[in-house]
Amino acid sequence: QPSGEGAVRCMQQAMATVHDKIDYINAHGTGTPVGDTRELGALRNVFGLDSMPWVSSTKSLTGHALGAAGVNEAIYSLLMMAENFLSASANIMRLDPGAEGIPIVRERQDNMTLNTIMSNSFGFGGTNATLVFQRYNG
Repeated sequence: QPSGEGAVRCMQQAMATVHDKIDYINAHGTGTPVGDTRELGALRNVFGLDSMPWVSSTKSLTGHALGAAGVNEAIYSLLMMAENFLSASANIMRLDPGAEGIPIVRERQDNMTLNTIMSNSFGFGGTNATLVFQRYNG
């Protein structure tokens, strides 16, 4: 069972490379009660509720592409940044109590200012990756 400790370390290491606030998190979000609850706990641990970015999971729209999931989600994150929108997490009937206070995107959000996006990929056996993308302003 995932503990969330590796996810916390992974996000903290990725955030050490940037100095701006994270505007959005493309969560690993597979829709499994154990995995999602642990990821939400890790997000709460890293960001606290006062500075929690918007969160959704593009897997809810595409399914889990296994080995290609990380690159797919990186592409979706960059598209959202380029087009200034947030994709909703689809098919949420009710939020888990563990999501209380976390701004889960349940409807598409347009006209968003997305300068820094985090994309999480947490795999089998503790294989974790977090990418942080920043808009180039040069």
